[in-house]
Amino acid sequence: MVNKRQIFFNAFDMNCVAHQSPGLWKHPQDHARDYNTIDYWVNLAKTLEEGLFDGLFIADVLGTYDVYGSSNEATLRAGTQVPVNDPILLVSAMAHATEHLGFGITAGTAYEHPYPFARRLATIDHLSKGRVGWNVVTGYLPSAAQNMGETDQLPHDQRYDRADEYLEVIYKLLEGSWEDDAVEYNKETGVFADPDKVHAINHHGEYFDVPGIAITEPSIQRTPVIYQAGASPRGLHFAGENAEAVFINSNTVEGMKETVAKIRAAAVEAGRDPYSIRVFAMETIITGATERDALDKLAEYKQYIDPVGGLTLMSGWTGADLSLYDLDEPITNIESNAIQSTAATISNGTGDGAWTVRKLGESTGIGGFGPVLVGSGAQIAAELAHIQDETDLDGFNFAYAITPGTFEDIVEYVVPELQKLGRYKTEYTPGSLRNKLFGAGDRLPEEHRGASYRIGRENSTATDRRVAAQVHA
Repeated sequence: MVNKRQIFFNAFDMNCVAHQSPGLWKHPQDHARDYNTIDYWVNLAKTLEEGLFDGLFIADVLGTYDVYGSSNEATLRAGTQVPVNDPILLVSAMAHATEHLGFGITAGTAYEHPYPFARRLATIDHLSKGRVGWNVVTGYLPSAAQNMGETDQLPHDQRYDRADEYLEVIYKLLEGSWEDDAVEYNKETGVFADPDKVHAINHHGEYFDVPGIAITEPSIQRTPVIYQAGASPRGLHFAGENAEAVFINSNTVEGMKETVAKIRAAAVEAGRDPYSIRVFAMETIITGATERDALDKLAEYKQYIDPVGGLTLMSGWTGADLSLYDLDEPITNIESNAIQSTAATISNGTGDGAWTVRKLGESTGIGGFGPVLVGSGAQIAAELAHIQDETDLDGFNFAYAITPGTFEDIVEYVVPELQKLGRYKTEYTPGSLRNKLFGAGDRLPEEHRGASYRIGRENSTATDRRVAAQVHA
């Protein structure tokens, strides 16, 4: 029997000028400079929905890439992820302009208290009619920590410890404070919400104290879909307990397969179905009507690469100042308090030997150190299907060379070819983002960690007002 497993598509963007392809903003057909206009984002959302994309994943950072040369001079000159605007504020307009497209919003657990953030999540889930996911990040840029009054980020694993409690507070507020039928909206009795069905969460932890109730009523999903991208051992444990979608980045099919297997195993270890996590691999697609067209585009794009801009990103991702290396000096054994999986990838070298600064600058120019596929729509579609079959991936997270051109090309050339193969949907599944991804309803499944904080479940700390009143009486 031919495998007809469906492939999921996410677009990967950021509220900035140079996301994953440093220097390509100089290309005459690139419109990333319009990142600070609502028209750019609304038009992009419409394009993606035309192509039946499952989501637009919006990355974010709260600091500058100033590890390279111990300065932000190079990153400012290149425009690499600075200036960068808030991702959440984009979603309302895009959701209003579309009907089905999901939105993955990146937000960190290091510097914003979970109590107001829970309200922001619930608000955007209400406004989008349940089409929002939250990409949980713990942070990795020292500049972000310094501008928030710290000397550096917390140690890598401690950042995840704090994130564990952060999510506990979010789950208690969004899952375990308001009962489903708490809102009566009864114009006859004048009762809007039954106070006996709205519960204080009584959270008192190592990092946070949140004694009260959620100040938002339940949204369609209650908790938005949980996205995550950590591939270190501690990150995998965190994903196993929390993630519903995980983004990975590997330059080889073998590496993808190994990482997917680890993620599935982490879910099983947490008592979940291994396919309760959708795994997306980053790819950059350069395509056209023919293979020759695609190769010509690649040759044209390479003229605009900014290698130093790429090195500013790599220094930030690894925590290593690559300006200290000679161009052809081997890079090995990077000790990282930043993104450990990226540091490990570089330390392990390539099939042709060790990474050097020269190789890194060239490799990061298009697609941000991720794999780049070049070919006709039919060739790309066949390769994506092959990668899924070989690795057990669920889908792909597409970075761009130029925007929105890269995404328009995928919609025009790749999507129809995948549909011919029976590997891509021809219409959207109705309902929330969670239901579109899993087809099992809008809410977290019972075996998910977040569900254990619902009222009456094992991890709930909610106060029953009626019981409390009897005790005090």
